[in-house]
Amino acid sequence: MFKIAILSAGALIAAVLGYAATRPDSFQVTRSITIKAKPETIFPYINDFRQWQAWTPYNKDPEMKKTFGDTVTGTGATYAWEGNREVGKGDITIIDTQPPGMVEFELHMIKPFEGRNHVVFTLAAEGDTTRVTWAIDGKNSFTGKLISLFMDVDKMIGTDFEKGLQSLKTVVERNP
Repeated sequence: MFKIAILSAGALIAAVLGYAATRPDSFQVTRSITIKAKPETIFPYINDFRQWQAWTPYNKDPEMKKTFGDTVTGTGATYAWEGNREVGKGDITIIDTQPPGMVEFELHMIKPFEGRNHVVFTLAAEGDTTRVTWAIDGKNSFTGKLISLFMDVDKMIGTDFEKGLQSLKTVVERNP
């Protein structure tokens, strides 16, 4: 009886690991919002890491250690953080800007899971409003594939993006 239980558990684990291996090798999460402002008004809030403090959804740890690089605005700007389990540890670098329509980043997560991801904000004028899109994409490690069996990564990250975009909208529309 014990032997059957061990073999069954082993077969179940092998099946889960095998199925995880078939999951996609990459992921992408994208969210958008319309803000009643010109791209030129919104752009500085995204292109300057100091401005992020007013709207980012990732200030979940009041004790989080934040380190700004020598440059905090535009290409080459850096920002690093270390906090509790909710925020982890990582750094982000602006790798390209095209004012007022795009800011591109490299996100390096160190904790809770190592990973490098590509993040892009695009700003597209639509009459007297701007559509702001926040997107992230990256490679799915085997650990990421396994986690995706139990957690909806699109929903998890997407919910944060939606909160951040709503906060950005509130900040920008209050300070035209």
